[in-house]
Amino acid sequence: MDTDPRALQAIEQRNTVAKIEKPKSLNQLVADRLRQAIVSGIYGLGEPLSESRIAADLGTGKGPVRRAIVQLQMEGVVRVVPQSGTFVFTLGANEIEKLNESRFILEEAALKLAMSKNRERLAARLAEVYGAMVRAKKKGDVRAYLSLDIEFHAALFAHCENSYLADAYGLVSAKSAALRTHLLSFKPKHTGLSFDEHAIISQAVMEGNLKLAIKTLKTHIDRATNAYNQSVADIAAFDRGNDKESVR
Repeated sequence: MDTDPRALQAIEQRNTVAKIEKPKSLNQLVADRLRQAIVSGIYGLGEPLSESRIAADLGTGKGPVRRAIVQLQMEGVVRVVPQSGTFVFTLGANEIEKLNESRFILEEAALKLAMSKNRERLAARLAEVYGAMVRAKKKGDVRAYLSLDIEFHAALFAHCENSYLADAYGLVSAKSAALRTHLLSFKPKHTGLSFDEHAIISQAVMEGNLKLAIKTLKTHIDRATNAYNQSVADIAAFDRGNDKESVR
């Protein structure tokens, strides 16, 4: 049975219309800006957040800010304490371990899938991002370096062809990025070791050495856990010392 050409044309037009993406709402834009401010360290871990100040900084009303905070609270990036206010998240040692356990499980799965399905494309992307990291490091451009660090790990999910994994990673990626910024401030040596591990992972993917890539990824994430826990201990010791000085 022949198909009416006009019917085919109508189907094609419907398909074309379906591909148009809806622009982001103001609420989503505010949530993205606030999330990025936390990730980049503009707002530190545990820092109180003022709806009025954020609204003034972004040039918007309190409504979109309030709705953005609700979204980020669901993501675990901020916490709302009744009668006290809204704060950037903080994590204890046990929570850090759970977060990074989840991160490794997701990144390992994405790495395996990406290498089996798109190894050459993944290798090219990791090499591209790592090259940019080298340049940012030489310039001392911390913000660019941290942004590229996020892109490096996101590349695993961009090439694994599994949207469920990518969505799951979205639940931990913002927290992980914020912790990475924190470590750069308190543990600069950690960032240097992390930089070297990115090079090893990139080269291992290029050579098709999945075992080495996974091993290095595991070391990479485990050390981040240990470094963060130590930084928390250092800060606590510093605070106790200041308390003693104030008593004197």
